[in-house]
Amino acid sequence: MGKKWLLAISLGAALISGQVSAEDKLRIGTEGAYAPYNFMNDQGKLAGFEIDLGNELCKRTQMTCEFVVNEWDSIIPNLLAGNYDAIMAGMSITDERKKSITFSEEYKPVDPSLYAAKKDTQLDFDKLEGKNIGVQGATIQATFVQDKWAAKNTIKAYEKPDQSLADLMAGTVDAVLADGEFIRTAVEGSNGELVVIGPSEMIGGGIGIGMRPDDAKLHEKLNAALAEMKKDGSLDELIKTYFKVGPFYKK
Repeated sequence: MGKKWLLAISLGAALISGQVSAEDKLRIGTEGAYAPYNFMNDQGKLAGFEIDLGNELCKRTQMTCEFVVNEWDSIIPNLLAGNYDAIMAGMSITDERKKSITFSEEYKPVDPSLYAAKKDTQLDFDKLEGKNIGVQGATIQATFVQDKWAAKNTIKAYEKPDQSLADLMAGTVDAVLADGEFIRTAVEGSNGELVVIGPSEMIGGGIGIGMRPDDAKLHEKLNAALAEMKKDGSLDELIKTYFKVGPFYKK
C-alpha cells in the first residue's frame, strides 16, 4: 500500500513537471518567406522582425522559443491542430480570422498595401481592364483584389509571395499587391527592375499574434509582455530597425 502511494506521488510529480516544461516552451508558427517580417537568411536560418520580437517576448515571459516554419495557406489550421502555440507571420487582425482564432494586441500598426510592377509599366488604376494581378493566396490582399478587380481582370493567387514576384519579373502578371513593407523590400532589392505603382490600399487591421481561443493564459502573458515593450520603447526601436518608421507606441 505504501509503495503504491509513493508511486502515485512520483507519477503525479512527473506529470506536473511535464506540464510546466510544456508551458515554458512557446512554439511559434511562421512562414519564413515574408521579408522583413520573417525570412530565411543567407545561412538558411530564420531571421527578421518577428523572429527578434518573438525571442524578446519569450525572454520577458521566461519561455523558450521554438520557431516552426509552415506554409501560409495552412498556418491557421496547423495552429488549431496544436502543431504550435502561436502565429507570428505578418498576419493582419481581421474579423474573418477572429471567427477561428484569437489575437494579441497589435505589435505593428496597419501598413497600407502597395502594388509593384516592372519599371516603365503603365497601368490605369481608374479603369483597370484585361490585366493580370498577382497576390499571395489566403491573404487580405487576395480577398481585396478579388472583390475590386476580378470582374475585368485575371487574378492569380500564389502559395508563396516570392512566386508572385518571380512571375512579375517574368512578365506573367502585370502587378502584384502585397503588404507595403514586403513590396518596398522587394523593390529595394530588385536593382531597379521593380517599382511601386498605383494607389496604396488600406486593408485589414494591425499585425498581431494569432492563438487558439482557449489559450487564455498564453494570451494574457503575451499581451502583458507586448504592453511592457510598448511602454519602454523597445518595440518602437525594433520596428525602426526593420521598417525605418515610427515611433508608434511611445511618443
